[in-house]
Amino acid sequence: MKYFTKEYLKFFKNLAANNHKNWFDNNRKIYELVVREPFKVFISDVIEAVYQIDPEIVIEPKNAIFRINRDIRFSKDKTPYKLFNSALISKTGRKDKSYPGIYLELSSERLAIFGGIYMPDKEQIQKVRKHILDNDDQLKSILSQFDFKKSYGTIKGTQYKRIPKEIQEAAKSQPLFYNKQWYYEFSLPPKTILQDNLLEIILKYYKISHPLQQFFIKALQ
Repeated sequence: MKYFTKEYLKFFKNLAANNHKNWFDNNRKIYELVVREPFKVFISDVIEAVYQIDPEIVIEPKNAIFRINRDIRFSKDKTPYKLFNSALISKTGRKDKSYPGIYLELSSERLAIFGGIYMPDKEQIQKVRKHILDNDDQLKSILSQFDFKKSYGTIKGTQYKRIPKEIQEAAKSQPLFYNKQWYYEFSLPPKTILQDNLLEIILKYYKISHPLQQFFIKALQ
């Protein structure tokens, strides 16, 4: 099924050059027709397809889709709109960025697929560390899978300079103990967004990352 037309990419290219309220208001109908509504349909289908793999995912599209408006309260960049559509499909949706799921970002520059744990609190960081310590061989096995390495590469995230003494020895062979985020990502060309098999592509990469997603979900339990 084809969800998006070239007008989707064109809208964001034009928005990049005209990122202000007057332009957006004048083009709001175009936004609603070629961006917002098709994206809702797309995310609804992604949720339904993901549910077939993980019945824990029972959310409405509105609880997964992020607003296009930027939060500029604490940002030096005061442009009011994001240059992409995005959604977080997980058990908790966009309200909890620490819960593992699949995050999608569709812009005129790329189709980005993310997963993992992005904004854990201190207690969750401790849980993940313990889970890695107890299941390091399993984690290494997941990360060594050919399809995962070919697409996502490895786990990323900002790191602490110092970690507790009790895990310093283990960290010599597993540097992920230093992380305060554990996420992975993969990008495809923007033309992918226009393909008829877009949903199948998303599911392919979701399935590849699913074992690691489940590993992190267990870590937080």
